[in-house]
Amino acid sequence: MERKAKAFMFGYGKSSSFVAKQLSYESLHLSLILSTQEAYDQAYADGYVDVKKIDMTDDSELEKLEVGEEDYLICVLEDKHLNVFLTLSLHALFPKTMIIALSDSMHTTQKLKMAGAKRIIDLYQVSANRLHNILHKPVTTQLVDRLLSPSEDFSFKEMTIPQNSIIDKVMVDTFDFTQHHVIMVGMIDNRLSKKFIFVTSGVENRFDSGDTIVCIGYNTDLEKFEAYINEVKR
Repeated sequence: MERKAKAFMFGYGKSSSFVAKQLSYESLHLSLILSTQEAYDQAYADGYVDVKKIDMTDDSELEKLEVGEEDYLICVLEDKHLNVFLTLSLHALFPKTMIIALSDSMHTTQKLKMAGAKRIIDLYQVSANRLHNILHKPVTTQLVDRLLSPSEDFSFKEMTIPQNSIIDKVMVDTFDFTQHHVIMVGMIDNRLSKKFIFVTSGVENRFDSGDTIVCIGYNTDLEKFEAYINEVKR
């Protein structure tokens, strides 16, 4: 049986908990590797079960993690100097494994890249993007925030456009999804291709009967939207 990829996340704090939350929604086994009792207790309190407490400055402890080449090593320690040191150690121990690291400045980003990190999560860039979304895409931001909250009744829904639908022959770019409180993720536009196309692909898509669309939102709003597209065009 093929082994599934794992994500080893080193550190857990205020500036990195969002990374753990996002990873928990991915099809990866998430293992939190921590060095303090405080972080260990907080991770358990937040619902994470695969949590290990080790000395991250000890290479022999890191080697016991049994990291595979297909796995992901995510360095998000609050101490930026220790985070660079950890990245360097992990790269030396597991040179073929993808290392992702958290950065709070351009200077730190450069150090992390030199230490072996292949991907950088820039906190300033994340904050800037989020501020832009809040100002210019308030509905989208609210929906995504709700989705990431496990207490909310959110999900994806796949819908097929029926014959004579009210949205039949309507161009995707001209349709206002915000009125229905859902976000369209992508579609299978049978007119152009049988493959799933994300809405960010830049292709000018049109809704036609038989097409499949995938949306995200509250379950109740998704049901209402599906009922809406099932209305017959007058």
